[in-house]
Amino acid sequence: MNPRRFHPNLCRRGIEFAPGQKLRRKYREERMKKSLLTVALATALMIAWSIGRVQGQAQAKGKVIFVSADEANYQSMGTITAVSMAALWGDADKGAHGTFTKFAPGYDAGMHTHTNDVWIVGVKGAYLYKDEAGEKRVGPGVFLRVPGGHKHWSGGDPKEGAVFYEESSGKFDTIPAK
Repeated sequence: MNPRRFHPNLCRRGIEFAPGQKLRRKYREERMKKSLLTVALATALMIAWSIGRVQGQAQAKGKVIFVSADEANYQSMGTITAVSMAALWGDADKGAHGTFTKFAPGYDAGMHTHTNDVWIVGVKGAYLYKDEAGEKRVGPGVFLRVPGGHKHWSGGDPKEGAVFYEESSGKFDTIPAK
């Protein structure tokens, strides 16, 4: 008996495959499918992020925005009096936005996630951050990106609180983590 088999689609051409070659070919095909799926997903996420960002900044198109964190018009976040926000562009309740946000000294937001990515730059005091990788102190001039869905704790410095610039490609939310 011949140790080689004919591939059903290629037997008419007289091309033979050893038994191991069929498995290697299948593995390469599966790897290629996974690679293409990964690229497609990454592309879709980039497009969605770009659309949200463009929509949020559309209202400020052609306008220079200049706001001092000290003179911004802060509004309390509903029932949470220890947090206030000053909208710079967009609308945090509806979509993409940029805000100055204040945490009162010692504010504890607890463990939570956000639906959308959040970008933070410290302005005054310190935004305190913890996740499974450890603790971070986001002081003046320090940048932090929190991916959407990433479980973390945040709060304000116990003595100074925090003032920080916050930007997101979508609506702001806080989802308590279990």
